Amino acid sequence: MASPAQQLPPGWTAEWDATHQRYLFIETHTGHTQWEPPAAGPELSPQPSVSPPPSHHAKRRQYAAGQTQAYYGVGDSLAAVPQYSAAAPQPQPTQLFTPGLAADGQFQQQQQQPPPYYGGHAEPEYINAPQQPVYPVQPPSQMGVLADQFGQMTMGHKGLRLFTTNLLTSPPEPLELRQPPPEIFLPPNSCLSQSPYANADASYQRCTLNAIPTTNSLLNKSKIPLGLVLTPYRSLKEGEEEVPVVTDTVIARCRRCRTYINPYVQFIDGGNRWRCCMCSLSNEVPQLFDWDQVRNQPGDRWARAELNHGVVEFVAPTEYMVRPPQPAVYIFLIDVSHSAIQSGMVATATRTILENLDRIPDENGRTKVSIIAFDTSLYFFTLPSGGAESSMLVVSDIDDVFLPKPTDLLVNLQEARPALETLLGRLSDMFQDNHTVGSALGPALQAGFQMMAPIGGKIMVLTASLPSIGVGALKNREDPKVLGTPKESGLLQAASPFYKTFAIECSRAQVSVDMFLFSPGYQDVATLACLPHYTAGQTFFYPAFNASRTEDAIKFAHEFGKVLAMPIMLEAVMRVRASKNLRMSSFHGNFFVRSTDLLAMPAVPQDLSYAIEVQIEDTITAPFVVFQTAVLHTTCYGERRIRVVTTALPTTSNLSEVFASADQVAIATLLANKAVERSITHRLEDSRDALFNKMVEVLTAYKASMTAAGAGASAQLAISENLKMLPVLVLGLLKNVGIRQSAQIPPDLRAYAQALLTSLPSQILIPYVYPNFYSLHNMPPECGTVGEHGIIMPPPLPLTSERLERHGLYVIEDGQTIFLWIGRDAVPQLVMDVFNLPSYEVLRGGKTTLPVLDNPFSQRVTAIIQKTREMRRGVYYPHLYIVKEDGEPPLRLWALSCLIQDRADVLPSYQQFISQLKDKVNGSGY
Repeated sequence: MASPAQQLPPGWTAEWDATHQRYLFIETHTGHTQWEPPAAGPELSPQPSVSPPPSHHAKRRQYAAGQTQAYYGVGDSLAAVPQYSAAAPQPQPTQLFTPGLAADGQFQQQQQQPPPYYGGHAEPEYINAPQQPVYPVQPPSQMGVLADQFGQMTMGHKGLRLFTTNLLTSPPEPLELRQPPPEIFLPPNSCLSQSPYANADASYQRCTLNAIPTTNSLLNKSKIPLGLVLTPYRSLKEGEEEVPVVTDTVIARCRRCRTYINPYVQFIDGGNRWRCCMCSLSNEVPQLFDWDQVRNQPGDRWARAELNHGVVEFVAPTEYMVRPPQPAVYIFLIDVSHSAIQSGMVATATRTILENLDRIPDENGRTKVSIIAFDTSLYFFTLPSGGAESSMLVVSDIDDVFLPKPTDLLVNLQEARPALETLLGRLSDMFQDNHTVGSALGPALQAGFQMMAPIGGKIMVLTASLPSIGVGALKNREDPKVLGTPKESGLLQAASPFYKTFAIECSRAQVSVDMFLFSPGYQDVATLACLPHYTAGQTFFYPAFNASRTEDAIKFAHEFGKVLAMPIMLEAVMRVRASKNLRMSSFHGNFFVRSTDLLAMPAVPQDLSYAIEVQIEDTITAPFVVFQTAVLHTTCYGERRIRVVTTALPTTSNLSEVFASADQVAIATLLANKAVERSITHRLEDSRDALFNKMVEVLTAYKASMTAAGAGASAQLAISENLKMLPVLVLGLLKNVGIRQSAQIPPDLRAYAQALLTSLPSQILIPYVYPNFYSLHNMPPECGTVGEHGIIMPPPLPLTSERLERHGLYVIEDGQTIFLWIGRDAVPQLVMDVFNLPSYEVLRGGKTTLPVLDNPFSQRVTAIIQKTREMRRGVYYPHLYIVKEDGEPPLRLWALSCLIQDRADVLPSYQQFISQLKDKVNGSGY
């Protein structure tokens, strides 16, 4: 058989690499290097995929400068990322980082003799259709070609293949972030089941590496952090499978390591025993494991959910209960001070609770509720069963908090429903003339805790001012002179020890706290967010809230209503187990670490994420490893259950497989958590340095081990194809409000951003770090209409202002805020079609709600905004802002700060960032 060096297509050479004992293939035209033999043909290296143009002429509207006009043909040609191949001349380096700019004359044909556009209401006859642009067509399967070649060389085997990409010639491609993580290739016969659900879906549990290094030294050589990203209670979208429930209370666990039986164990001894996949101990199969208790007859073992599903829930027998399952308990602490009343917060909150009473989980009629109002005093309300009237009891002694009445304060929701509805209807009016300024939040929390401590549950705090009197009083420590200096991290640490010690007390008593913060001024979010952080709750922040602005009221009511309706998991504890020689080393997220690896979570909301770092303690000899997360909890319907999430991953001693298996989304999620922790324990600058240095380490390791350049200087900046978006995600983190270098970010906004960075699941975190950017004025005709999977979204653009055209309309969104950017040369017809206004000049920027208009373009834009608000898990309902190109500078800068590939203030552009990384990587090689 000929050597690979003799089978090369034109333009390639091969060199024997003595260090790695294999051929290195070099593309002579570009200097591109790779270990895999190149495919024959003009397309020699992996390219971003581009759909071929449709064969028919699709009719669509475009709004362009100077006049309105329509084009035929491919909708996105103006926004296509340039395709580079060996057959085409390579662009000069100066052009590499302007991915949105077309080559000279590329679109001249489209701009000649534009046909007229008649507005958004009637389809005109079109004439003079410009010629359709020609796209390079992607070969059927680059991976397939390589696999075939390997097969011919008798080297083919199923597994991950490493593709190297040069970051200097591969601009970020947003669609890559929507790809699933690298495939998991488990050894044959490692799983009992053929079920596609045997491994947990990545939305529940994902690892930063989908092939685990067998030694710690191999992991260190890659420089990739090893960790798990968990969202054990993710919400279900329409059409998604429910987590299967094992109701017969037969739970098989390993006697030694307490692992739950799962699809990766082995049955031995004629099926009477099973071998644990974690510690290899042989265990007896429970007698009732093969018995169908519903039909009272022998059952099919192989149909059991726990042997076919990576995510499963067991109904727990009595030995899993310290006490009978607790009911769901909700105590509302409502600030009724002058600013809270004036902002409309109290009226909006009470109306939202009233409207959502039927949605609060209460299937078994056991749910209890209470309301405590507070300013500088505490106001308790008795809610008698069956009666319609409540009475108010005032406690003004806030130094020694006590409950004024032993009964009728915490009441059954159904029994006290009439009195509760009456109270919620008039609470805002009772305090409408309240001129008291001040907040006894600490004493109010103590009162709620006293009421709830015997049972546990959820305290929901709604407050619009800085706690000013009593225990937990805080001072305004916002100092503009400190912002941007090394002392700024002090503003991100808790100012009072009360909130952490109180939170730990709450955790012990199974009490969770959610904070809803509304202050028009400084509120010390960093300190108040301690409560949700240590009690497994959530923080929501509505700066300068004013219910007279409809948008503010709708956002809060929507989010608060969803929190009220959310099924919560009560008195929960979580533990993550892993195969021999793997150890959980540090934990990030909203919980309290009760012992070395037991995480206490009094009430677990849906869609909260946790990140756990993992250490390799000794050489792993097993062909695959297993991670298993178990959460013991009480459902809000009064049933004790255990949710078990199991992920099996192969092991490898091959560094190229380690790189090829890396999950860039999971890595970015873990780095976000580590960066926030470091900014609080050290300084913000240290946090930014650690992020940048981690990226340098990974690139240096890849260059040294996986490229011909080794330790020497290189003209390329190489990384594996599956990690090519990691640098731009790290740049997004460096530019995020939570981490960014700036002297202009108020500490409350920074602290809230950090709370989001450490609690959002990857699906919501990634757009928060790397926002979505869509062009609307020239989107393909199907966008904004209903397709097979709901509303069809426009193709995302790279995050650079080079894509902004002066006549254009764009959406920029990060999951928390939506910006509708409109260019100063937008034609009157576009402004009329979307905003129902005669021209750009009369359009006002700012927070808004789009009008409902009877034209196709308006309906498509509205559908896209709606889909943006609904497409992700979680309760967030982002505000919509209109941003005019020449509008208010603060709003423009805020929207443009989402375009993270641009230079901003002292922060580099993507091109500059990549250059800095390249210099560091080459420098560290000497």
